[in-house]
Amino acid sequence: MDIKEQILTLRNELDQHNYNYYVLDRPTISDFEFDSKMKQLKDLEEANPEFFDSNSPTQRVGGAITKNFETVVHSHRMYSLDNSYSKEDLLDWENRIKKIVDGKVQYTCELKYDGASISITYQDGHLVRAVTRGDGFQGDDVTANIKTVRSVPLKLKGDFPPLFDIRGEIILPFDGFDKMNEERIEIGEEPYRNPRNTASGSLKLQDSSEVAKRPLQCLLYNITGKNLGIATQYEGLEKARQWGFKVPTAAQLADSMEAVFDFIDHWNLHRHDLPYETDGVVVKVNDLRQQEELGYTAKSPRWAMAYKFKAEQVSTRLNSITYQVGRTGAITPVANLEPVNLAGTIVKRASLHNADQIEKLDIRVGDEVFVEKGGEIIPKIIAVDLSKRDQNSKPTQYITHCPECETQLVRVEGEAQHYCPNYNACKPQIIGRIQHFISRKAMDIEGLGGETVALLVNVGLVENYSDLYQLQKEQIVPLERMAEKSSENLVLSIEASKKVPFERVLFALGIRYVGETVAKKLARHYKSIEALQKATMLNLVTVDEIGVKIAESVVEFFASEKNRNIIERLKSFGVQLELDSKLLANQTDKLKGKVFVVSGVFESLSRDELKKLIEENGGKVSGSISSKTNFIVAGENMGPSKKEKADLLGVPIIDENKFKELIK
Repeated sequence: MDIKEQILTLRNELDQHNYNYYVLDRPTISDFEFDSKMKQLKDLEEANPEFFDSNSPTQRVGGAITKNFETVVHSHRMYSLDNSYSKEDLLDWENRIKKIVDGKVQYTCELKYDGASISITYQDGHLVRAVTRGDGFQGDDVTANIKTVRSVPLKLKGDFPPLFDIRGEIILPFDGFDKMNEERIEIGEEPYRNPRNTASGSLKLQDSSEVAKRPLQCLLYNITGKNLGIATQYEGLEKARQWGFKVPTAAQLADSMEAVFDFIDHWNLHRHDLPYETDGVVVKVNDLRQQEELGYTAKSPRWAMAYKFKAEQVSTRLNSITYQVGRTGAITPVANLEPVNLAGTIVKRASLHNADQIEKLDIRVGDEVFVEKGGEIIPKIIAVDLSKRDQNSKPTQYITHCPECETQLVRVEGEAQHYCPNYNACKPQIIGRIQHFISRKAMDIEGLGGETVALLVNVGLVENYSDLYQLQKEQIVPLERMAEKSSENLVLSIEASKKVPFERVLFALGIRYVGETVAKKLARHYKSIEALQKATMLNLVTVDEIGVKIAESVVEFFASEKNRNIIERLKSFGVQLELDSKLLANQTDKLKGKVFVVSGVFESLSRDELKKLIEENGGKVSGSISSKTNFIVAGENMGPSKKEKADLLGVPIIDENKFKELIK
C-alpha cells in the first residue's frame, strides 16, 4: 500500500470511528486506539503535505484564527417560527392550513432544541461552509469553528445531492456544560450562565482550537436546496441520518392533531430526562409539496409551528418602575427587579407593557412578584404575591409627562400605550428613528451602532437621519471609539446606502405602522415618494391591504413640514426615492383588480415566480379561493377540493401557459 492509500484508508477509518462515537454513541475501538490512529495519520500528513485535505479528521483540533467573521448571504433564507402556547393555537393553525391545501395532512413532530442555529453547505459530499442564522437573510461565516464539532460530518456517505444546505442547532449537553463550569470554578473564573448562550458564544471565538475543546454537538433538522429527491420532511430526516448527520431520533409522524398532542404531552413530562435543553415541540406539515403550497409570511413558514412548553416561574422583589421612550414616542414601563435566576439567566428587568397592565395586576414598588419568560425568552411579570405586600404600599401612579423631555403625554382612544407627542425634539425618539433608518433591513449602514448614533445626536452633529449624508470623516474621528479607518468605512457605508431601493428607503423613514410589507406595497403602487406625498386618505385606503390606521399615519407623516424638508434633503443627496426604472419596466396594470390563487406544481415557472409576475402586473395573490377570486392558476397535483370549490363558485381554472397569455 503506497503512502496516499495509507492516508486515505486511515482517514476513512477515523471518519467511521468518529461517526460511531459522536453520532451513534456506539464506539467500536478504545480512545487509546483512536488516538494512536490519529497520530499515525497526522505524522503521515505532515511528512507528505501534497496530500493535505481541509476535511481530514486531523483538522478537527482547530488552530485557524478568525479575526473578523465574514458576513455571508444565505442562499435560502432562514425563517423564524411562529410560536404557540396552547393546543387551541395549534388547532387554529390546522384550520388555516386546511383552507389552503387539499387532501390529508400529516405532521412531523420534532423536539425544539435550545441552541444556536446554523446552516451548513455541502458540495459533492464535502463541507464547504457554515454560517450562523444572523438576521435570517445573512449571517457570519464560522466554518473553521464548526469543523471542530465532532458530530458534524466533514465528508458524507451514501447517495446525497450534489449541493444542499442543512440546518440545525449547535447545542451544549448538560454534562459537558457542568464539566466546563467545574473547571472554571476550580481556576477561580466566573461560571457560564447557561448552555444555550455558551454554545452561541462558542461559535464566535476567534481561535478554533478553543472551540475544539468544548463538547459541542450539532443536531440537524432540515435540508434545503433544489432537486433534492426528497418528498417529505420525515424522509429528509432519515436521509440525513444515512448521510452521516446526528439527527435526533425523537421525531415522529402524526396523522392527526390528537397524535401531535400525545407527542407534546409525552415530552412535556420527559423533556427533563434529555441530555440537553429543549423548550418545546416543532410541528411541521410533512409533505414538501404541501409546504410549498402553504408558503411563507413575511417572517415565518405557514407550514410549521413551534409549541412552547409552559415557562419557568420565579418570585422576586420589584425595586422600582422606570419608563422608556421608543422611536415612535410610545412609552414602555419597565420593572426593575431584584436580580433572580430564571431558566438559566439572571433577570433584572421585565416589561410592564402599559398603564392598563399595571392597573390590572395592581403592581406596586416593593411587591413580591412572579416572573416568567414569555416563550422562555422575554421576562414578564404575571402576578403579585399579595400575601407579602406591605400594608402601607400605595397604588402606582402612571407618569403624565415624558421622562426625557417633560412633554405632557397623550393617549389615543382605543390604544393601550401613552405617547410623547414631541416628535422633533424628544431625544430618544430622534435617536430611535436614526437607529431604525440605519438598520440592516432598512438602509443597512454598517459601522454605526446605537451608542454612536446617540453620541452623534448628543454632540450636535446629527439632528435627523438626513444629516448622516453630510458627515465628514474629520468630524467622526475625534468621537469616542472611532478611529481613522472605522470613520472612513462609515462614510463609505453611508455613501453606499444611496443605492438602497425605494421600498427599503420608505420602510427606513419610520412612518408609524409602515413595516417592510406595507412599504413594498406602497412603493409599488405609487412608484415615487412624490406621488405618495400627494396621496389622500381616500386614495390610500383603495390600495390593497392599506387600512384607515395606516392611511392616517401616512397622511400625518407627510403633513409635517419638517418631514417634507427632510425628504427634500434626502432627494438632494441622491437617496433612491422612486422605483428603479428596471422594476418599472416590468410593471403593468394588465391584471389590476384581479385576484389569483396559485395551486399545484409548475413546469416552466416556480410558484414564487408566478406570484411575482401576478404582483408585477397589478394583480393580487390570495391563499384561498373565495367569491372574490378571479382565476386559479393550476399546476400538477392541484387538490380535488380546490377544484370542487372553484366549480361551485364558477372560478376559471387556467394553466401556466394561459396565464402567460394574460400578461403578454
